[in-house]
Amino acid sequence: MSKAKKNDTVQVHYTGKLTNGEVFDSSVDRDPLEFTVGGGQMIPGFDAAVDGMEVNEKKTINIPAAEAYGERNEEMIQAVPRTQLPEDLKPEVGQTLVAAQPNGQQLHVVVQEVKDDSIVVDGNHPLAGKELVFDLELVGIK
Repeated sequence: MSKAKKNDTVQVHYTGKLTNGEVFDSSVDRDPLEFTVGGGQMIPGFDAAVDGMEVNEKKTINIPAAEAYGERNEEMIQAVPRTQLPEDLKPEVGQTLVAAQPNGQQLHVVVQEVKDDSIVVDGNHPLAGKELVFDLELVGIK
């Protein structure tokens, strides 16, 4: 039976959980996830785990934060003066906003705190700093 290898396009069913068992994403009841092994489309630990799997093989993997979304970076938490916000924006804690970076890229940030003269936003990925657990099943190789 063939094994998934670099540059193969694969289909994978997965359930992603935190170490406490809380599910944050799953392909169950959806089409399987399709990606190219080693193509940089997936977090490194997920990509590496699929490399070498056989079709219909199932396994559970733990991915440390460094091989997932990275460690939390406190420099990504910043206060933004209200004068830099659109006038019609009514920020609320937990709200996701899109911020334009100097290089033109967009960054999704989450409002952490709302003050009279500023808001505090966090640009870290919501799963940054967390060890992740994935149940994987390789369902196809193209």
